[in-house]
Amino acid sequence: MGMPLPAQRAARLLRKRSINLSGHRTSVALEPEFWHALHLIAQKRGLTLAALVGRIDAGRPPDRPLASALRVEALREWMPALPEIAGTDREDQLG
Repeated sequence: MGMPLPAQRAARLLRKRSINLSGHRTSVALEPEFWHALHLIAQKRGLTLAALVGRIDAGRPPDRPLASALRVEALREWMPALPEIAGTDREDQLG
């Protein structure tokens, strides 16, 4: 058997969780490190993980996937100086 494709290897690193958002079940796949960061953020804010995800979901732009919004929230929590670059095409603004 050959080596798995890069996408298959990357998918194995993700942990999928099912969460109830606005009465609908949805699944989100993130790296374990991001789930851990989100758990810490939820604890710090006195929320359950589901409540935190619900708030992030409600506040995200419609064109941003939920998994992406969760990762960005984790980054913003731990890197408060992270600039707001939504809606731009410039990838060099962070570096």
